[in-house]
Amino acid sequence: MPAKTRSVGFRCALAGAMALCWIPIDGSATELRESRTFAPLEAAPALDPDKVALGRTLFADPILSRSQTISCSSCHDLARGGTVGLSRAIADDGKEHGFNAPTVFNVAANYLLGWRGKHKSLEVLNEKVLLDPRLMAADWSLLADRLEQSPPYAAWFRRVFGRPPDRASVLDALVAFQRSLVTANSRFDRHLRGDASALTPDELKGLKLFMSYGCASCHQGVNLGGNMRQRFGIFADPSSSSAVNEAASSTAGAQASDDDLFRVPSLRNVAVTGPYFHDGRVDSLSEAVSIMARRQLGQTLSGSDIEAIVAFLNTLTGEYDGRKLESPAASIDP
Repeated sequence: MPAKTRSVGFRCALAGAMALCWIPIDGSATELRESRTFAPLEAAPALDPDKVALGRTLFADPILSRSQTISCSSCHDLARGGTVGLSRAIADDGKEHGFNAPTVFNVAANYLLGWRGKHKSLEVLNEKVLLDPRLMAADWSLLADRLEQSPPYAAWFRRVFGRPPDRASVLDALVAFQRSLVTANSRFDRHLRGDASALTPDELKGLKLFMSYGCASCHQGVNLGGNMRQRFGIFADPSSSSAVNEAASSTAGAQASDDDLFRVPSLRNVAVTGPYFHDGRVDSLSEAVSIMARRQLGQTLSGSDIEAIVAFLNTLTGEYDGRKLESPAASIDP
């Protein structure tokens, strides 16, 4: 077995991803398809357009928060990568939440949801966000009354669902809209489908490094992540204290045994969804790659390798409504 393959296998074992201990290092579309390490992102499934339209309006309306000052899009702005470029989400009471707001794009392709990865249903996740006093701080009686007292919403819910607004219909509409938020047709998707010109030589080099270093042991599948939980810090890094992790755990109400476990985030659109990590501690994608290599893989990467991997990560930016996603200001490297 080649030394590079052995080292990848060792890191896979440390990361708890035994099923992916063989990672291809050629990077060709044929080899990637055969290994099933990645899969191209398909367009959004057929959805009820009336539910999607209602969900889109609800998503952007502060009516769903207790104070009526924030909406879902306050943290997940579709014009800014599905996030807002802040290190932490801002709650209904104006206080900073313990976690960074992840992008809402391609959320339906995640097997696990939330930074702790404890939810497997968009309905459950949406309800948690709506009712959590550290987020939207609402309750169902309040929301149903507000929506029913709004003539446009009252009529809209009756037209779409045949009944007044209630818990099930609000969640149904929100989830239908979120399932539509698919950013297909990235250059990496085109590469996976066999377009030999989709990636430049530098980007292809970055893809090979991404696989050979073992990044793909956790960031794999159709969403390049979102399907497992891992400890943040397989290899100790004294320069990055675990105190932030513990504070975040307390905010999330997690048990002490889960202090360092987080959902592996999707890397789709990662170049336009900074700042990075669960606490938004890093603005630079290059720095995030360097930290992950040290903490998760026990590797110190050269500047040229980091540059190549970042070049590859930029190919994961997809399109929504026929336009390539753009980033919030100052969240990525120039």
